[in-house]
Amino acid sequence: MTDNPNSGSLDLTDRQQTAGSPSKRRSPEAEGDQSLAKRQKTPEQELSTKQTATPGRGRLKGNNKSDGQDFVGAPREKKKLWGEGDPTIARAPAQASRGGRAMASTEANRGEPGPSSRHVGGGEPPGEQVNQLQKQPETRPISQDQLIAEVKGIYSGLVMVESRCIDVDSAQTSLPDGQDTSKLTDDQWQALISLHRALLHEHHDFFLASQHPSAGPALRRLASKYAMPARMWRHGIHSFLELLRHRLPASSEYMLSFIYLAYSMMALLYETVPAFEDTWIECLGDLSRYRMAIEDDDVHDRNVWTAVSRSWYSKASDKAPTTGRLHHHLAILARPDVVAQLFYYLKSLTVAIPFKSARDSILTLFEPVISGSQSKLPAINRAFIQVHAVLFTNKNEQILEGALKEFRDNLDLEIARSTRKWLKPGYEIALSNTAAVLGHGSANNALMKAIAASRPEDSGADSTMEGAADDEIEWPLRVQQAVKFSQDTDKIVMARLGDPNILSYLHARLFFMYAMSSIDVAMGRLELAFPWHLLCLSLNSFIPDFEHPETYESAEFPKTPTKPLPEDWALRGLVWTEHAFPAEHFKIDKSEDDERDFETPSLGDHRRERGLWLACRIAEKDRWIKYDKTTRRFSPLPKYEDPDVDARPSPAKTAPEDDEMLPDAEPTGVAGAGGAPPERESQEPPAAGPSPAPVTIVQADRTSQDKS
Repeated sequence: MTDNPNSGSLDLTDRQQTAGSPSKRRSPEAEGDQSLAKRQKTPEQELSTKQTATPGRGRLKGNNKSDGQDFVGAPREKKKLWGEGDPTIARAPAQASRGGRAMASTEANRGEPGPSSRHVGGGEPPGEQVNQLQKQPETRPISQDQLIAEVKGIYSGLVMVESRCIDVDSAQTSLPDGQDTSKLTDDQWQALISLHRALLHEHHDFFLASQHPSAGPALRRLASKYAMPARMWRHGIHSFLELLRHRLPASSEYMLSFIYLAYSMMALLYETVPAFEDTWIECLGDLSRYRMAIEDDDVHDRNVWTAVSRSWYSKASDKAPTTGRLHHHLAILARPDVVAQLFYYLKSLTVAIPFKSARDSILTLFEPVISGSQSKLPAINRAFIQVHAVLFTNKNEQILEGALKEFRDNLDLEIARSTRKWLKPGYEIALSNTAAVLGHGSANNALMKAIAASRPEDSGADSTMEGAADDEIEWPLRVQQAVKFSQDTDKIVMARLGDPNILSYLHARLFFMYAMSSIDVAMGRLELAFPWHLLCLSLNSFIPDFEHPETYESAEFPKTPTKPLPEDWALRGLVWTEHAFPAEHFKIDKSEDDERDFETPSLGDHRRERGLWLACRIAEKDRWIKYDKTTRRFSPLPKYEDPDVDARPSPAKTAPEDDEMLPDAEPTGVAGAGGAPPERESQEPPAAGPSPAPVTIVQADRTSQDKS
């Protein structure tokens, strides 16, 4: 946009005459003589001066009578503002309104001749002229042919730069590290960055032109047809980042510079090209992860970029919950929380679109724990990872029994000590055990086949599974061990009657059993390994908290008015929960990603309601448990009554209000069912072959419960 030449010349002339003219400078002596002459004026001269001077001009503001001086501005020499040959300004009609004069004044300030401007410099203007104010700059519409020609021109230049980037990156990558030929100078690094920057700019121009509002459908499809987003990431960003990463630490400054450059470009495309929003979000997460990975000096910066990357991946996962690759990325960012890492790795294998590479990545979690190099892990977490490592790799069988015992002995104490902090590990442990029962997503697993056959869209995929007898299904040893491990965990957790800190675990397990209840092949084995009697006792301990039982007795899915439960996000996308939630369930969440796990007092009530609702839906099938609406009690069918369960709850200690467990506090576990307290040094070893002790249910004292 060019400035008005008249306006520019006027501003320049005015500045030269007021600031640069030496004739307006006066010496101090001259100013003193002039002020003395003013003070010696006759009364007639003073009267004449007061009558001719403009009021307020040349006088100081305020009361000046104290010093006896009345300052008057020095007379200025009149000069022409326009010379001969300057363009004239048309005079406005005499009857112009005040509004017209105001408009003309505004136009004059912008350097545009207004209708009320007068011709200065002598003489009348040759004619009268009125200029109309333009409300909006004129734009030229672009035609479809022009857009096509523009896109073709951009694409030809893009291909040239892209081929150059591919050649340079391939040549540099093929050089062995450590040789002098592989070391680049500062100018060479800057040239490489400029080359890849040019490619990113070409892609940006291509996307803006092909996704223009005037573009037709065929033109808009070009970016997808030629895989432009993937090519931009692969050749414009990722290959160069890998080259920089292999040259660290010498390339650290250049890598930082390029990461910031690529991040700003992706953020711009995220805002201006929404057609590929999912791709831009994942690319932003990848760039943030690169930035996090190279930060070794400042722990705060590393944590910040970890949170940024997790936020982008969570946003991408919300848009594509069945994509296992995104859950794999979240597993990498979950360090050092090994329980969360295991959950995300296993979820990436048990969603509708599994990420097969996670089977290799998960070994980086298992190997340090099995080898013993992870000495800083809590005993219960180490034992939990060791159990799943044996079940997953089918190796190191000798450590399985010890890990199982260590986990069972410490689980009840861990729940009592952690209180509400166990809500998140609770559903992660439940879903990780469920993934182990499903063979970690193996296509040969009997339950995975049964789930696939039960899908409406895959009803013809394996029609023999639906009518297959349970005896014909092969249950490998590792799957049987996973079922037994899940059963032992259920007994320990469900024995904590009335403890609100187990609700997330109970919710996740009930969701799985409810999903399997409609698949006869799956429930043929699972129903025998689930503690139905203990479940009923646990559910009955939560019923008195409800004043309106019709909320969970109704067949309608219970809604959470503010946001979904944290475990709802963990359940979303799994192969057995694809159609479990209403369509609008996850659209009510307005919180940020880091606020999803924030526990509010109302979430405890919603968890109770959800768990009881799932139990009522299972009871409607009248195969495992039943619900009496009159007494509002759950009870198992005679087939699943456990004679070892003592239904008389005994008082027990619970964790104090703070998160620290008292030294003499005892766990509230299931005696004789894998939940016995840890052995002490003074404890006598048990005699060989004792009769099994009855299962003792321990009810938490409600007065000391931690409200969730």
